Amino acid sequence: NLISRITNQEKRRREIHHFIHNLKTKVKEKKVVKQVAGIDVAQKELVVTLGRKLDDFSIELFAYKVFKNTEKGILALVQWTEKLSNKEKPIRYVMEATGVYHQKIAYYLNKNKHDVSIVLPNKISNYMRTLELKTITDKSCSQAIAQFGLERKLDNWVKPNDIYKELQQLTRERDQIVQERSIIKNQMHAENSEAGPNEKSLARMRSRIKYLNSQEKEIKGDIADIVNKNPDFHQIINRITTIPGVGALTAVIDLAETNGFELIRNKSQLASYAGLDVREKQSGTSVKGKPRISKKGNRNLRKSMHLPSLTAVKWDENFKEIYARLVSKHGIKMKALVAIQRKLLELIYILFKNETNYDKQYVIKNSVQTHTV
Repeated sequence: NLISRITNQEKRRREIHHFIHNLKTKVKEKKVVKQVAGIDVAQKELVVTLGRKLDDFSIELFAYKVFKNTEKGILALVQWTEKLSNKEKPIRYVMEATGVYHQKIAYYLNKNKHDVSIVLPNKISNYMRTLELKTITDKSCSQAIAQFGLERKLDNWVKPNDIYKELQQLTRERDQIVQERSIIKNQMHAENSEAGPNEKSLARMRSRIKYLNSQEKEIKGDIADIVNKNPDFHQIINRITTIPGVGALTAVIDLAETNGFELIRNKSQLASYAGLDVREKQSGTSVKGKPRISKKGNRNLRKSMHLPSLTAVKWDENFKEIYARLVSKHGIKMKALVAIQRKLLELIYILFKNETNYDKQYVIKNSVQTHTV
């Protein structure tokens, strides 16, 4: 009996060894068709998960490590990734657009000819909901980003043109100054409305407003210098400003925030990038939500279209007609104004791509379809 048990145990051991050997052989036979490094970017660290898709469409997340968000850390990340990955297939580095913290690694990877994709955070968060994760950590986020990159076909991130990057910094600085000035003006109004306003406080507020005005004037001068030094860019601005209500500053903001519409393929994609796309939820007869704009996009781009839409509705017959028709349909002026903002943004994109000027006589509905919000 003892000899029989030993014989049976040896037999089972050999069967298990044979099974593992066959499994390893099958894995080796599978070909890697795609490789992704999913990076969860923070201020001080980079959390990385390596994943690959095999020719049987299965996905494997096979490595995980944390690096510092410094030049040495980024170099170590690339070396670690290249060491563990398949040399026959390129590696795509996928990350979220997290403020400015992702720029350092994105610029490094782009400079060294690596494939880089930067995804809007709302896309990753929506994707993570489908995974039904019970706990969300840096590791699980990097795993979700890697899996997202393996499942989706992503475009290569393009480094912003130097002129667009500089203009973006200047226009955003100006926007901060305008917001700060509005806050101080509200404080002045509140102080003046009191029974006994403090004259010294009012004097300091007036001094700060004067200083902010000089700062804004200086920034506008810097923007004008950049535009005037680039004849091609100056020509593009002149073309866009033929649209009623769209000034040079609005044109500069739109071009800077989209990197000259570099990754925009159509009008719907542009509206989604700006957060002017329509979200609507309907299900059967009981669930019927109101259509709303998503507001999940570039806030600066969306904000830049407000004042131009007011001017276009007042002075251009085409936009005035569309605005009146939309207001008569649902009676909400702001809703109609948002639709005009989307149309203006799409029209700027059309003029930029077609290299044409705005023609008032052209029936705008032939080039920009009516989208009600």
